[in-house]
Amino acid sequence: MNEAQKYKKATHHLWTFTASKMISQLGSHVLSFGIGLYILALTGSAMSFATTMICSILPRALVAPLAGYVADNYSKKRTILVAQAGTILTVAGLLLYTEMVGLSVYAIYIATVFNTICSAFSGVTFTSSIATLVDPERLQKAMSFNQMSVSIAAIGGPVIGGMMYGFFSMEAFLLVHMVAYVITFCLEATMNFTLYSTREKMAEKEKVWAGLSSGFRYIKQQRVVKTIMWVSLWINLFFSAIVVGGTYIIIELLKVKATHFGFIQASGAVGMLIASVYFATRAEVKAPLRFSKFSLILLASSLGLAIVPLITNLSYLTMVIFYIVIYFIFAIFEMGINMPIMVYMQKLISEEYRGRVLGLMETMAMSMMPIGMVVYGILYDTFPATVILLVTSAIIVTIALVMLRTSVLKEAHPEFYEQKVITESVTN
Repeated sequence: MNEAQKYKKATHHLWTFTASKMISQLGSHVLSFGIGLYILALTGSAMSFATTMICSILPRALVAPLAGYVADNYSKKRTILVAQAGTILTVAGLLLYTEMVGLSVYAIYIATVFNTICSAFSGVTFTSSIATLVDPERLQKAMSFNQMSVSIAAIGGPVIGGMMYGFFSMEAFLLVHMVAYVITFCLEATMNFTLYSTREKMAEKEKVWAGLSSGFRYIKQQRVVKTIMWVSLWINLFFSAIVVGGTYIIIELLKVKATHFGFIQASGAVGMLIASVYFATRAEVKAPLRFSKFSLILLASSLGLAIVPLITNLSYLTMVIFYIVIYFIFAIFEMGINMPIMVYMQKLISEEYRGRVLGLMETMAMSMMPIGMVVYGILYDTFPATVILLVTSAIIVTIALVMLRTSVLKEAHPEFYEQKVITESVTN
């Protein structure tokens, strides 16, 4: 295949995986919305709803490293298609069980665990494949399109789910999910996951534990990769301040109506969508870690600003608009952190280790979420929200300044800093 043909195929990939990701995510969001409301209506228990969330997070965090090992050692296309088929069969089984016995909470828990495991294998494998699906020049555009599809699904899923809930049974939600994944399966079956692969031939497969151990050794040898993973770990822990605190402050302390809080949350999805469009249409960031560092500092500053309605006497409308703007800005800066780093990681990590590194990174990041939620849940019940947000904001700024200090940035982007020195000397 010559370069022109490869470029044409990469263009096909660009649009195909964007469509497939949007459709599958839309189906997932619709089903998640319906299941959440169904469990709350059936049990009236917040704990039952929380258990569903645990079933959709914990299994993924546990199996992500194994998914990375499989992505590195077996056919990526086969792995993704088998995982998609597993999701389809799981939902089909739940639908059949519902028709024969009736839907139960425990059946939902079991199906959610299997869906989450399949999602881990397809998600980690797909993410590690993006650099081999498109040409390097359009990698940032591909990552942006990927995030764009997720953002659109996050906005549209609850809207469609909300309209369906009042008119259709739970079986309709399951059918929508199945149809979405069947379409996704058919689209991804047309893709060539080795189009831009640099691996001449897959080496002899390592045993699972040996493969995971070599992934750890690779990370230890790569100072920049190790730094990014530690930053990701700590930031996911401290971001729980807004995940937990945002709802608590806006609903409980400031008494904002649930409908208006929905608009506030939606503004975050809109912010991610706009940021995705921005990154898809601009040139690739020249110094990704430097860009992410300043985005992280700005995000921490916006987190600190979230205390303004707590210490001033704003009108109800002004308060709602203020938080709409804060959540919008927060999402913009979050994308400013994630997008350049993910593009950089795709290029930095050797192809034969990419799946394991991204899988381990996902496990570390996701494991911090429940810990952070528990810690901040206790903190918000013990200390004033203003103190918690200001301290957390200061900690995040410190992490950005220390862990992404200039010496690390120079090691990551030597050509950028060399060019900068040359430009400054010429100017002077």
